[in-house]
Amino acid sequence: MKVERQRTPQELAPAITRLFELASEKTKRIAARWKVNMGAPVVTRAGEYAGRNWTQWTQGFAYGNAILCYDITRDAKLLQIGRENTLQHMAEHITHIGVHDHGFNNLSTYGQLRRLMQEGIIPHNEWEMNFYELALKNSGAVQAARWTDLPEGAGFIHSFNGAHSLFIDTMRTIRICGVAHALGHTLLGEQDRSISLLERLLTHAKTSSRFNIYYGEGRDSYDTPELRGRTVHEAVFNPKSGTFRCPSTQQGYSAFTTWTRGLAWAVLGYAEELEFLATLPESDFVAIGENKADARAIMEKAARATCDFYIQQGTASDGICYWDTGAAQMYKLGDWMGRPADPFNDYEPVDSSASAIAAQGLLRLGRVLGKEGEAYFQAGLAVADTLLQEPYLSTSAAHEGILLHSIYHRPNGWDYTPPGAKIPQGESSMWGDYHMLELGLLLHRLAQDKYYTFFDAE
Repeated sequence: MKVERQRTPQELAPAITRLFELASEKTKRIAARWKVNMGAPVVTRAGEYAGRNWTQWTQGFAYGNAILCYDITRDAKLLQIGRENTLQHMAEHITHIGVHDHGFNNLSTYGQLRRLMQEGIIPHNEWEMNFYELALKNSGAVQAARWTDLPEGAGFIHSFNGAHSLFIDTMRTIRICGVAHALGHTLLGEQDRSISLLERLLTHAKTSSRFNIYYGEGRDSYDTPELRGRTVHEAVFNPKSGTFRCPSTQQGYSAFTTWTRGLAWAVLGYAEELEFLATLPESDFVAIGENKADARAIMEKAARATCDFYIQQGTASDGICYWDTGAAQMYKLGDWMGRPADPFNDYEPVDSSASAIAAQGLLRLGRVLGKEGEAYFQAGLAVADTLLQEPYLSTSAAHEGILLHSIYHRPNGWDYTPPGAKIPQGESSMWGDYHMLELGLLLHRLAQDKYYTFFDAE
């Protein structure tokens, strides 16, 4: 991508206001028509949200959108939508033993409501706060229990595919373990063995860094310096022996190309964990036989590598990425990195949701690194600036989405292709909308010389 000028968060403030005005009305309309028996809203088809019975990983985003909009607009109806739906419908997600999605569903709802109370945006109520924190403690423990042991003390939280499967996506969801640890919680195992949630978080991050990220260090024929920072969606293991078998993918084009939403999960996940670890005392690491500086070095190495790949090889010139950098027909787009992304092309779709996720990670890494991270910070602002404008911002009242040109599962053909088009385009996803609003909230805070994290109040 090409960052052709310097920007400030303050410069984007009017666009952020517009974003939340549009999102608030769309969120209220969806809530008014959506019934629980419809499942969770996942993606739009011809502008209208529909469910898809795979997992309910987007339910928390639907309610989280309302909570994020309330934070900016203080529209009481939005708080009611987010709070009441969390109370009535999110409990099963706390104890869901079959997914790696806890940091998505539960931090988007219970976590955001807790933050609003911490910040005094909603009135403090001791029992309500205890309710939110108990939900987060339990969610972190249940997530950590979905564990595959590997030799020499390694291991990972396995995906919904099973004990063999390590998804890069989970780097964004293990933050729930961090929150639960910060709240003083542990996981109790057999014979009451106390299992540290921080240890599980760090071990998972190390394993993902080793097997899901390429550093140009020759791990296979395609791990070259020129491709440093690319990610693989899924690392496959023999769960009985713990032996690594191969890279794989569920939603990308191939195991040796870069599915850009997976790249974005790594960009944001490692940057956020780098922020989180900085707040913990050294004693937390000593207690589990870890070294804080070593843990932070692993996070920073992964964050820098994936951010560098995103900027240098993962996007078009305007910072918007296509759904996979090596998809079958990308060659027909010619020099696609040398010009702005074209969501209306005939060959391969863009994925704006990946760009929204990555933009937040770029901003966070840039802030963590200070002056040394200014290039990352400016790249994040440039991506956000593009997403806040048409054709990515959904300005039509007739379309329920907030962020247009998102892609769910290209190999399975789950995305809507409008009449007259050859590829999916013009549609939204609930995770894309949610992460666009998270990005908007972060920019709103930065414009006021404030900040926002998943683990603490301002």
